[in-house]
Amino acid sequence: MDSSFNLGRLFGIQFRLHYTWFVIFFLITISLSWQVFPYSYPEWPTWLHWVVGIITSLLFFASVVAHELAHSLVARAHGIPVKNITLFIFGGVSMITREAKKSRVEMLMAGAGPACSLGLSAFFGLLWLITRSGVEPVAAMAFWLAYVNLVLAVFNLIPGFPLDGGRVFRSISWLITGDYRHSTWLATRLGQGFGYLFILGGVVVAVLRPFGMSWFSGVWLAFIGWFLVSAASASYQQSRWREALQGLAAFQVMTPDCAVVPPQLTLGELVQQYIFGGGRQCFLVNDQDRLEGILTLSNVKSVPQSRWSVTSVREIMTPVDKVKMLPPSQDALSILEQMDESGINQMPVVGEEGVIGLVTRDGLMRLLYIQSELGINR
Repeated sequence: MDSSFNLGRLFGIQFRLHYTWFVIFFLITISLSWQVFPYSYPEWPTWLHWVVGIITSLLFFASVVAHELAHSLVARAHGIPVKNITLFIFGGVSMITREAKKSRVEMLMAGAGPACSLGLSAFFGLLWLITRSGVEPVAAMAFWLAYVNLVLAVFNLIPGFPLDGGRVFRSISWLITGDYRHSTWLATRLGQGFGYLFILGGVVVAVLRPFGMSWFSGVWLAFIGWFLVSAASASYQQSRWREALQGLAAFQVMTPDCAVVPPQLTLGELVQQYIFGGGRQCFLVNDQDRLEGILTLSNVKSVPQSRWSVTSVREIMTPVDKVKMLPPSQDALSILEQMDESGINQMPVVGEEGVIGLVTRDGLMRLLYIQSELGINR
């Protein structure tokens, strides 16, 4: 089940909200309404603390959206598709489906987010100067937003992968050395190093509580460090996987022996006759020698087992008019990028004699896993 839901589109980009966003929104609102504003403005009525706190939280996440949108618009300006932007517990993330091909483009993409946050910090700082002696609630919001956008910019400029600063660092190293792989490895190690420093700092804060800081601040700091370490490792692995697909063609990564099945076949019959009986994992759905669609294990797994006996192949297959065809020579990395851009999991390979095989996302991941297990570096 998808853990995010759509909010709408802006500049043609889909915005999504992950369920963890509500956790951080609640925590920030509680912090502002119960601590920050009551401490600074004790003369305000309680209802005003809450109204200003909620509005400030919403404007903070609007700032996060602007930060991610800056990345995305620069990417699109350079011909790199953006699938969506998702808000979650750590802020936001842009689903950019391709890596930049040039170091200069990556530098512009990575730097756009922090530049936007710095611009927002300056805007809210100016708003605070204008309103501080007249409209106190607006000044209070503006001051906090100026501060937090500055923190957001500085944090993201930490030169460790996968933060924006890490990508800027990688692009500079890539520009100087011409070695993308080594630059990625170096930026990843820096990202992990900063993550471990955050964890250590969090432990120190939680135990010693310097400068009157709470133990919760230490736990949160350590949690951010853990996230940085994990994200750096995952991003580096994804980068290596994408690199491993370069130089492979569709005919080398496809499943060539897809079984042909009729559309009226039930899933129960399909599983018994073709999956258990023949070990097949992909299927071409044909009706009177005409290709109607394709089917993989992912489609089958989307249906509860209790309904296999009453669900036909036609009901869950991917119709042929929604399938993008591949030539046998197309490189595997571009296939994965097309899958990411279109949100599809399988693409048939078509030769002179018709469909000769099927490339699936599961198959690509399985190939990469086998290469990793065997220690094959391409």
